[in-house]
Amino acid sequence: MSPVKVMVVDDSALVRQTLRDLLDADPDIEVVATAQDPYAAAEKLRKVVPDVITLDVEMPRMDGVTFLEKLMRQHPIPVVICSSLVGAGTETLMRALEAGAVDIIQKPAVGTRRFLEESRLLITDAVKAAAQARLRPGPAPRPPRKLSADAVLEPPGAKAMAETTDKVIVIGASTGGTEAIREVLMAMPLGCPGIVIVQHMPEGFTRSFSERLDRLCRIRVKEAQNGDPVLRGQALIAPGNRHTLLKRSGARYYVEVKDGPLVSRHRPSVDVLFRSTARYAGRNAVAAVLTGMGDDGAEGLHELFESGAWTCAQDEATSVVYGMPKEAVRHGGTQRQLPLEKIAAAMLMAS
Repeated sequence: MSPVKVMVVDDSALVRQTLRDLLDADPDIEVVATAQDPYAAAEKLRKVVPDVITLDVEMPRMDGVTFLEKLMRQHPIPVVICSSLVGAGTETLMRALEAGAVDIIQKPAVGTRRFLEESRLLITDAVKAAAQARLRPGPAPRPPRKLSADAVLEPPGAKAMAETTDKVIVIGASTGGTEAIREVLMAMPLGCPGIVIVQHMPEGFTRSFSERLDRLCRIRVKEAQNGDPVLRGQALIAPGNRHTLLKRSGARYYVEVKDGPLVSRHRPSVDVLFRSTARYAGRNAVAAVLTGMGDDGAEGLHELFESGAWTCAQDEATSVVYGMPKEAVRHGGTQRQLPLEKIAAAMLMAS
C-alpha cells in the first residue's frame, strides 16, 4: 500500500518542520508539500494533490476556515485542523468542523518524552483516519501495540453491580463523530435518560463542542466534570485528555473524570467508559458506537452486550469512517446496525 500523502499548511516554520518530522517518521505517511499560508497551499495544489491536508486556523492573508470552505467547494480533500487555539478560540474550531474538517488535533509542543510520543500517535492516527474518510478513501493503517481498558479499570467480573431501575445511554465516536453526535442529541426529548459521551477530541475543545450542542439541542449538554450526576434530559461530554467513567452511588449514576494512559490509543477512551458502564449499569445501559477510525469501543461494547445492555453500531453507509462500528460488529457486541438517522429513536425505544 502506498503511503498517505500529506500537505502541511502552517505559518510557523518550526511547526511545519515539527509536523514533517513526526509524520515522515511513520512509514505509512509521506509529507509531499508544506505551505506557509492558504495562498501558497493553493499554488502547490496545482502541482501535487495530497490525500490529506493538515491546516492551521490562524494564518496571515487568509484564515484556515475560509480556505477550508473554499477547498470543500472547489476541490474536496480531507482536512485535519492542527491548532493551538483554546478557550474562546475553540468556537472557530467548531466552525471548521461544520465547514467540513474531519478532525481536530493540537499542535505538537516541546514537552516530556511521553508527551511527544503521545502527540506522535494522536497526530499520525488523525491523518490516517482522515485518509479513510468518505471524502477520499485511503490505505488502512497498521496499528501498533496499544493499551486496553485494563490500564485504567480492571476487567469486569461475572455480573454488573446490583440492579437499579434507572436507564443510562452511553455513546462513543471519533472521526466524523461531532456531526453524528449532534444529529443524535438533537433528536433527544427533554425526558430522555441521562447520556454520557466520549468523542475523541483534544483538551480544551470539548467545552466549546458541548456549548455548541447545548445551544442546538432541547436537552442540556455540558462538558463532564468529576462527580457530575447523570441526569435525565442531560448529556455529559467527556473532556479532552481525561478518561470519563460511569459510577454509581445507590440508585444514582455519576461520572468520574480522571487521568491515565492512552487506552486503545485514546484519552478519553470509549472502552474505558463502556467497561465502567457494564460494571455499574449492566442491563440498564443503552450503548452506541458511531463513526470513527480504529477499534476503540469494540471490546467495551462487547462487555456491555455480555452484561445485558442494549447495543448498536452505526452502519457503513452513513459513517464518515466505518472503522469503530465495523470493529464493534466484528467483536460480536452489537445487536443492531442502524443508519445514523434511526439511532436516537432506537435508543429511546430500548430505554
